[in-house]
Amino acid sequence: MQVAAILLLLALALVTPSSSAERKCVLTGFWINDLGSNMTINSVNKAGEFSGMYHTAVTATSRKIRISPLQGSQHRENNSNQPTFGFTVNWSYSGSTTVFVGQCFVDEDGREILKTMWLLREQVGSLGDDWKATRVGVNVFVRRAPRRE
Repeated sequence: MQVAAILLLLALALVTPSSSAERKCVLTGFWINDLGSNMTINSVNKAGEFSGMYHTAVTATSRKIRISPLQGSQHRENNSNQPTFGFTVNWSYSGSTTVFVGQCFVDEDGREILKTMWLLREQVGSLGDDWKATRVGVNVFVRRAPRRE
């Protein structure tokens, strides 16, 4: 009877799906956020550094939106399956810079999600206009399939 109980427990352990926290969330790839902005993160090196491109879907300027470069770093300590990260986007079409910080999660359905918070600093003409130069917000990114040319 004890052998049967042990075999049953082993069988249940084999068919029980692993928790989402055990799946590794990988920053590399193509992402889209809740506003429709697209981001590509190239490979993350051993030091945790990465680069990529960001194409925003929203802007406060009347200038034509252009794809902008991003540079970032992923926290590599303890080989976390759901790492924290940060990156900077220097907008190619304006005098603004945005910094994002976040964490890469795997949800209960196995989907990778980036939860981020950002600060955007807009260039202003004078110290008196400094009060309106910084914005803050949040974005949620989900993985998307690469575009086919």
